[in-house]
Amino acid sequence: MSSHAQITANQKNSQLSTGPTSPDGKAKSSLNAVKTGLTGHTVLLPSDDAAAYEAHVAGFFSTYKPVGEEEQRLVQSLADTEWRLLRIPSLEFGIYALGRIEFASEYGQEAPQVRNQLIKAKIFLAYQRQLNNLSIQESRLRRQREKDTATLRERQETRKREQRIQLNKAAKQYIQA
Repeated sequence: MSSHAQITANQKNSQLSTGPTSPDGKAKSSLNAVKTGLTGHTVLLPSDDAAAYEAHVAGFFSTYKPVGEEEQRLVQSLADTEWRLLRIPSLEFGIYALGRIEFASEYGQEAPQVRNQLIKAKIFLAYQRQLNNLSIQESRLRRQREKDTATLRERQETRKREQRIQLNKAAKQYIQA
């Protein structure tokens, strides 16, 4: 059980570390949990090219030509999911590059081909958890993309079908008039 003095000291200390107070500090700390950008709300990492991302999103809007908020939301989700999927190979390459640096001095007595394969195996074993996580995230993102694509196609087909029905009704009314 804590004494009254310990509780008072703890309360005093807690006032000294209340987190960032400036807008810049708050913005920076909001990205503390962002590591790969494969999950969460943050799609664009500080190291990403914002212009390339905007062009990527514009390409999706140009391809799918969404009408209405729901279709626009689905197209945005598709673009974001694809942006995240495109990040995975570079993360895998990065893991293997770091591993090559880390294990560069090992297996020097082996033939170059054998040494190369041993280093690859060692990298895989050392970073198996991270590589498996990337594989899991890739599968999740691919399922999300498939789901959003199917939903978007369904919405667009429904909208177009309803437009044809309305156009046919208008044509019939015009002919009757």
